[in-house]
Amino acid sequence: MPVHCLAVASAAVTMAFMAVSVILLSSTQAPGAADAALSRVQQALERTGAAVRHGGACSALVHQAGAPAPDQVVAVASAAELAQALQPWGGEPPCAVSLLSPPLQEAERTELLALGLAGWWPQEGLADEALAAGLALDRARWQREAAARHELARARGQLDERKWVDRAKGVLMSARGIGEDEAFRLLRGAAMHANLRVGEVSRSVIEASQWADAINRAGQLRMLSQRLVKLAAQRLAGIDARRARTLQDEATQRVQDNLDHLAALPQLAEAPAPTRDALAAVNAAWTALAAALNQRQTPQALADSDQRAMALLTSAEALTDALEEGGARRALTVVNLCGRQRMRVQRVAKDALLATLLGEPARREALTPLLDEVEATLLELERAPLTSAESREALAAARDEWLRLLHGLRGTEGSQSSESRALLARSSDALLDVFDRLTASYEHSLQVIMS
Repeated sequence: MPVHCLAVASAAVTMAFMAVSVILLSSTQAPGAADAALSRVQQALERTGAAVRHGGACSALVHQAGAPAPDQVVAVASAAELAQALQPWGGEPPCAVSLLSPPLQEAERTELLALGLAGWWPQEGLADEALAAGLALDRARWQREAAARHELARARGQLDERKWVDRAKGVLMSARGIGEDEAFRLLRGAAMHANLRVGEVSRSVIEASQWADAINRAGQLRMLSQRLVKLAAQRLAGIDARRARTLQDEATQRVQDNLDHLAALPQLAEAPAPTRDALAAVNAAWTALAAALNQRQTPQALADSDQRAMALLTSAEALTDALEEGGARRALTVVNLCGRQRMRVQRVAKDALLATLLGEPARREALTPLLDEVEATLLELERAPLTSAESREALAAARDEWLRLLHGLRGTEGSQSSESRALLARSSDALLDVFDRLTASYEHSLQVIMS
């Protein structure tokens, strides 16, 4: 049987009969008994003061129930037809839905109730007054249930908001070493300044912290790609070889930990395809580099490892840039910028060592642009608006250590003494430590977290 519907709209819904606006939806196929039932419903409602108009085919049920915003839809249809018409609302129709049909089977009742049916009435044999009263009861029942759903959603929203606030307070307390009350004052002040709810600001704080952490970790992969080869070169050159082996094992584990952490981040799982592809490329490059480093390192094997390390550097750089863009916060740029310095100082030391070990003086000549980039970034970080007393102290230490690294670099260029190479290795490690701390400081700065 084709579907025939009445959409009933009113300004207020009560148990009493009231003036309502009725939209009659019908089908041109086999009107017959369904038309008679609709006519009876129309007459019953008109006796309560309803105004009735035709609204077209019942296939437009969702549209007709949405645009006029009715209080009720009355369908004269089979259970299957009404179930299909209700599907788009996913169990929460925007108004009361009542059905006039022959008796329903148990499975049909269960399905229709799950789809949001407010009430069922027999298609025949019910007095007009009883039918009108029953339909009014359906409207009142739906309104009560809608109010309960709204209250439940509001309560869940408040609980969810409190969870975001608690998490954001924890981030601020951990990052800045402040108390719970001060952390909440920061959140509340930011909310007032931005004209947002505290819960919205708290969620943004969590997201900013996660993006900053992701950028930091992806940036570490750039550095680790160069550090691993530098440490392999130290071992081959006999520069504190035992310690270099320990540091190489630690760096290997650090790569894997960062990759595991990034893979588990929700924002990466939901990121655009290019970002997910960038992470896949990093994993593939790391697999290749790890295999190369597991071989016995000869000059030729070291050169092969370096090529694979450069592939990891390129893919990690692409991932870091994609994460910075995905975070959509200008303040995150300084986290990326500072993190890149870690990679550069490791690369300087690596290429200087490889130039000697592999007999490739061109590597040393190619260092000039890289040295200029380190110097330019140092100046940029020193002038960055996020500079604090802590970061200024770290930058001063970085400047001093950078001068020591350059001294070691000049020594290897001249005498190629083991002492100069050891100084180069030690200074690059010290600079790595400084820039690691500085990157973490920027990552946890209030400007980045509250951006």
